[in-house]
Amino acid sequence: MAQSRFIKKCPECGGINLIINKDRGEMTCKDCGLVVEEKMIDFGQEWREFDHEQADKRRRTGAPSSWTKFDKGLGTDIGSRGDIYQLKSKERNKYFRLKKWQHRISTAIERNLKLALAELKRVSSFLKLPASVEEEAARIYTLAVQRGLVRGRSMESVVSGALYAACRRHEVPRTLDELSEASGIDKKEIGRTYRFVTRELGIRILPSNPVDYIPRFASALKLNAETQSKAVEILEQAQKSELTSGRGPTGIAAASLYVAALINNEKKTQREVADVAGVTEVTIRNRYKELLRELNLKDVIKKVEED
Repeated sequence: MAQSRFIKKCPECGGINLIINKDRGEMTCKDCGLVVEEKMIDFGQEWREFDHEQADKRRRTGAPSSWTKFDKGLGTDIGSRGDIYQLKSKERNKYFRLKKWQHRISTAIERNLKLALAELKRVSSFLKLPASVEEEAARIYTLAVQRGLVRGRSMESVVSGALYAACRRHEVPRTLDELSEASGIDKKEIGRTYRFVTRELGIRILPSNPVDYIPRFASALKLNAETQSKAVEILEQAQKSELTSGRGPTGIAAASLYVAALINNEKKTQREVADVAGVTEVTIRNRYKELLRELNLKDVIKKVEED
């Protein structure tokens, strides 16, 4: 018997001291003895396994479906296992012919997805993106192929656009420059494809929050936690003063980090910050001047420089 993990109350006495009897399939109140629930379903497996081979033999289901596979992981391949080589020569040749025809009769969409999803996994691995982003990007790309949005565009640009859209939806900060570096596609082309795909598929993307970029930029610049906290504080003040409206999130985030580093006496050059953020020094300088002027930080910076 084990204590219930769910916060559930006894309808008789209102107690929460409930226990589950797995043998009887009942949930009982320990305080008053009332059977709260009966004929409960046991969702656990009914067999034991002691190694990976036993687990494979006794499991009745396969891997979960996934958008990152062209057939969502529900298809089968003829002759994919090594057992085919144990057959006689005549039977083995028969399976080889069937396997060849299986690839020949695949549709254009399936062939496109095989190549594109392999490229998507490569770019995702290069950018160290989480599995949730990769899954969302694969879903967006699959829908784009099914709607015919890939026609007339390079496969790589649509893959990059789908990845960028997935990053934005899951609030995983990645810049167009990073995607351009990983895929080898010009960032303007990725941006155009991203806007086209999201518009045609009706995907609603919220504006990027500059705060999301602070941890990555600070880690690359090797700034301490105090500087990160100060940069977030400066950004929050900038958002209240509406300084972030109409400005690139990477530029304003990098400028906030630059100001926070100066205040905490962790001096970094504008060139170093610009290289990490993927913006120009002019952008850093302009945002930096705006922050000092609008947030009244000139005196703070001047005092730090004097010290």
